[in-house]
Amino acid sequence: MQSLPDLFPGFETRRFTTRGAEIFARIGGNGPFLFLLHGYPQSHVMWHRVAPRLAERFKLIIPDLRGYGASSVPPADAEHFNYSKRAMAQDIIDMADQLGHRAFLLCGHDRGGRVGYRLALDHPGRVEKLALLDIVPTYEMWHRLTRDLALKIFHWPFLAQPAPWPEEIIGRAPVEWLEHKISLWGGTGDLSPFAPEALDHYRSFFSEPARIHATCEDYRAGATYDVAADEADRTAGRRIGCPTAVFWGEKGIPSKTTGPLEIWREWCDNVTGHAIESGHFLPEENPAATADALINFFTGANQDGG
Repeated sequence: MQSLPDLFPGFETRRFTTRGAEIFARIGGNGPFLFLLHGYPQSHVMWHRVAPRLAERFKLIIPDLRGYGASSVPPADAEHFNYSKRAMAQDIIDMADQLGHRAFLLCGHDRGGRVGYRLALDHPGRVEKLALLDIVPTYEMWHRLTRDLALKIFHWPFLAQPAPWPEEIIGRAPVEWLEHKISLWGGTGDLSPFAPEALDHYRSFFSEPARIHATCEDYRAGATYDVAADEADRTAGRRIGCPTAVFWGEKGIPSKTTGPLEIWREWCDNVTGHAIESGHFLPEENPAATADALINFFTGANQDGG
C-alpha cells in the first residue's frame, strides 16, 4: 500500500482485528459515522471522488472488505461462510463496536451493498439509515434472471464454480480480466471513468493470487450461503426496518431488472430512490450527483427520493 498513490490525504489509516479478519480502513471527516463499503473488483479506493464532500458532513470509515484491497484473506471453508455477507457484516459490527458507536449510517456499492442490507437484516437497530448503490437483493438476482441480466452478470455463475478453475483462468491474465469487467459495467464501455491512480490500486490488489481466490469465494458464498440467508428472511417475513435509499446507474446492472425501487419495496419498510446518470460505478462515473443523493438522504434534506 505504501508504494501506491494516496487518494485520501489527511485520512487516518487503521487496521481492525475482528472475529474473522484483519480489516484495513481509512478514516476521516467530521459528523455522524458513515461506513462506505466497496464492491467487486475494487477496493476502498472507489470512494475517493466522493469522500472529500462527504467528509465535510460525516465521519467516514472506508474499509476494504475481507479478502479485498489491503485487508486479510481468511481461509475458505466448505460452507463458504468466511466470505458470506453475514461474516463481512460482522466485521463492520466489530469495527463499529471498537470505535464506540452502536448506531451508524451505511452506504454500500455492489458487494458492499449486499453486506449492508445483510447487516441491516441481521442486526436491527445498528444501521440508522442505509443507502444501496446499483444492486437488488441476491435472492432477486438469482430468481429474476433474464437473458439481458444474465449477459451482464455472467461472472456470477463463473466465479461461483468450484476452486481452482475460475482462479486459474483469471490468474492467466488478472489485469486484463479486471479491466474488461469494469469497462463492461461502466457507462462508457472503457476505462475513461476511472482515475489512473485508482486503477493502480485495483490492478495491484487483483494481481495477487490469494485475493483472486478470495473474490471467487465471495461469489461462491453468493450462490450458496448468501442466497439461502435471503430465502430464510423472505420466508420468515423479515424486512429492513431502517430508512433506506437505493440509487442505480441508468446504464447499470439493476437497470436490466424489472425495476430496482419496486424490487426493494418488497424488502424494506421505508425505501426511496432514483436512477443516476451513470453506469455501474456511480461514485466514480458521476461523483457530484452521487454525493448529492447521499448527502440529501443521510441528512434528511430530501426524504422523497423519487
